[in-house]
Amino acid sequence: MSEEQAAGSSKTTPKRARPEEMELDEDVSVKKPSFPPISAEKLKSDKSEFRKIPIPPHRFTPLKESWMKIYTPVVEHLKLQIRFNVKTRNVELKTSPETADVGSIQKAADFVRAFALGFDLEDCLALIRLDDLFLESFEIADVKTTLKGDHLARAIGRIAGKGGRTKYTIENVTKTRIVLADSKIHILGSFQNMRIARTAICNLILGSPPAKVYGKMRTVASRMSERF
Repeated sequence: MSEEQAAGSSKTTPKRARPEEMELDEDVSVKKPSFPPISAEKLKSDKSEFRKIPIPPHRFTPLKESWMKIYTPVVEHLKLQIRFNVKTRNVELKTSPETADVGSIQKAADFVRAFALGFDLEDCLALIRLDDLFLESFEIADVKTTLKGDHLARAIGRIAGKGGRTKYTIENVTKTRIVLADSKIHILGSFQNMRIARTAICNLILGSPPAKVYGKMRTVASRMSERF
């Protein structure tokens, strides 16, 4: 080994200082950012918002018959523009300069969508009047994928009941509205009530007897009413 190599090996690289050993030159004081509340006027954008709600063919006739009842709250109360596009078969919503609330277009979209799914017009109007109502849709296959043919038909029959008795019982106990469209289920109501109704429907799909589902549902509903 040469003298240069020996001298090179004897030199050691200096160690980096650890973060805790490093001294800060200045004390940096971290302040929480304070954002003042934004007014409704500033939330408005210059661009107009737009929504399209597809209408299934079997809802064309009810839409035509109830058009003025749909048109009046959307235009007069929410100050939006609405039209039915015959070519694309969509209900089109658009904000106008007179629109005061930013969330009005979403309320109107939920209102029209609920009517397109098959809910009664009076129940759909509650989506405009109240803020804590929501729509939820799911399929029977989402709960149990193996149901096909007659087994699927029996599951739908368990949810509906004789003459729709089971469905009406779930609606009255949970204070929701339910639409059975073949294998699709649509629920309209508040978040807590929808959860109770959804649990009851899922238990019926999985094969629980209606009497057992009624008992559990009434217990949970009574607890919810006592809590609030």
